[in-house]
Amino acid sequence: MPGGRAAIALAVGIAFLGGVAAGEAPEPSLSAVLKLDDVISVMHDEGLRYAKDLEDDMLDGQGGQFFHDEVDRIYDPDRMVVFVENALAEGLSDAQRRDAIAFFGTDLGQRILSLENAARVAMSDPAVEEIARAAHDDILDTGDRRLGAVTRFVEVNDLVDRNVASALGSNFRFFRGLADGRGARTSDREILADVWAQEAELRDDTESWLFAFLLMAYRPLSDTELDAYVTYSETDGGQALNAAIFAGFDAMYLSISEDLGRAAARAMAGSDI
Repeated sequence: MPGGRAAIALAVGIAFLGGVAAGEAPEPSLSAVLKLDDVISVMHDEGLRYAKDLEDDMLDGQGGQFFHDEVDRIYDPDRMVVFVENALAEGLSDAQRRDAIAFFGTDLGQRILSLENAARVAMSDPAVEEIARAAHDDILDTGDRRLGAVTRFVEVNDLVDRNVASALGSNFRFFRGLADGRGARTSDREILADVWAQEAELRDDTESWLFAFLLMAYRPLSDTELDAYVTYSETDGGQALNAAIFAGFDAMYLSISEDLGRAAARAMAGSDI
């Protein structure tokens, strides 16, 4: 269930509960089954690291209290998770939601989610990321069965194109927020041209990172277990879930990116006074 790597709101904590007859146990929350709190926690920590790098690079490490407060607001986990919960509520039928709970509620489904989260945390260490990328490079063009299964998973879920589009959109919104915050007369067309110029490099990096991440995450799975995950991804419910998750994370990152750009611009303006 990988979402965007940048790599969201009606009410907090949508329950996703179906009808429950008297005496029956309630259907589990899809949010809980998908471990959304854990996923958002990982993305929250990634966001704080990114904001710190941004402060060092753009603000000479002098963002000040305003910037720090804005970062805390922008990366508020309760705010972040609502984008994804809303997308799941709007993008899945009752049957598709039940299918997702049925698959990810199993021991295998829970294990897959835990492996994905653990791998994403591990990849935040540059040394681990370098090793994972090298491991992927070593098996390119070798006919490796595991690489073939991961390639099928990536293609079924359109992960490269979706992640590239998400990253380009987030970059566009960041620079638009930066321009707005500075009062700059930069057109959307100019910003889009600058962002699109990065597409080829971004695509290469995204594909390399994605395969490195997935190969590391799914290494403990047997071939049969990984095949079962790919097979679920090919179903109507699996496709709907993937689309809904991307819609939620895209909305989340677009909002975060524009807010962050605007906050950086205002912090720069404050430091110039």
